[in-house]
Amino acid sequence: MSHDHSYINSAKKILGLYQGEEPFSSFIRKYFSENKKFGSRDRKQITHLCYCFFRLGRAAMGLSIEERILAGLFLSTVVFNEILDVLRPEWNKRINSSITEKCSMLNIQCSTVFPWEEELSEEIEYEKFYSSFFIQPDLFIRIRPRHDERVLLKLDVIGVEYEFISPFTVRLPNSFKADQYFEPDKEIVIQDYNSQQIAHLLPVDHEKHLTVWDCCAASGGKSIMAYDINSNIDLTVSDVRESILVNLKKRFAKAGIKKYKSFIADLTSSKQPAANNFDLIIADVPCTGSGTWGRTPEQLFYFDKKKIDEYASIQKKIASKAVRHLNQDGYLLYITCSVFKKENEENVRYLLEKFNLSLIRQEVLKGYDKKADTLFAALLKHSL
Repeated sequence: MSHDHSYINSAKKILGLYQGEEPFSSFIRKYFSENKKFGSRDRKQITHLCYCFFRLGRAAMGLSIEERILAGLFLSTVVFNEILDVLRPEWNKRINSSITEKCSMLNIQCSTVFPWEEELSEEIEYEKFYSSFFIQPDLFIRIRPRHDERVLLKLDVIGVEYEFISPFTVRLPNSFKADQYFEPDKEIVIQDYNSQQIAHLLPVDHEKHLTVWDCCAASGGKSIMAYDINSNIDLTVSDVRESILVNLKKRFAKAGIKKYKSFIADLTSSKQPAANNFDLIIADVPCTGSGTWGRTPEQLFYFDKKKIDEYASIQKKIASKAVRHLNQDGYLLYITCSVFKKENEENVRYLLEKFNLSLIRQEVLKGYDKKADTLFAALLKHSL
């Protein structure tokens, strides 16, 4: 059996075992750990084929797993491919065709890749968005203050191809192992392009002392960014999980953030958190993650539409609880990594109608045309 057929068969076996209950990246890592026969090239090829299968989303469900793998590979590839050259040489000759042309060739309706067009935020360009699922997003890092010269010099020495996007963003190949060359959270933060663009919506003056609450802190990337803009902030972080706060403590130590408060809070419960009022509340709320599915296409494949309403309800509860802790003239920065209007504009409309808030700025941060994630952010201000 050729390597090509062997790779396809291994991918079919793995996909048959995977049920979508954990991130595919961790699932396949465990699988390879338990099956030592695969070399590094084998692991890379098989993993890529599995992701190609997921990138088809809900399209071509009538095809066999093998046919879906090959169709996904064809749609996700723009240069000569060895596997296609052996198994589908006629496709390889059309490898540079557009997504629309390729779908037509395969008799696949493009829109079935992402069949929830009516749920999208209005600013999302549907065709560009669903086409982006066949493109692996890039890796982005944010250079922390006073480390720019050192980081860029290291990149030049390494010889990796990169793009510096002033003032602090670097685009790198997705395969680049940033933590092998840099000190994460000290020199750089691994953070998607549009997550970095949130900096433009943060009302954090460089000098002014502000009280800031990151109420769904998770990995703490937004907190570190706020601190990097103004190290004088009085920072408080919370999350529903204690393990998150333990990890945050380690991450903040690396980042040099020594003065902060933290507490566990379930903002979906009826109990009001024992927190003070704040000048700025960052609510990077749990969401469908639909703006990041280019990185995790298994979520596209396994997505259930009812999740939109479930998350929208959770987000309303969290934001409604948080807004009650705003100082007069305080700001709420509402963020999702979703493309669905119920999680985005409709929730902002709900907050404006229910609370004494005014909308300062609202934006869909499009990543599908930048090989990046798509986010939504709205900055609201407490009105007198």
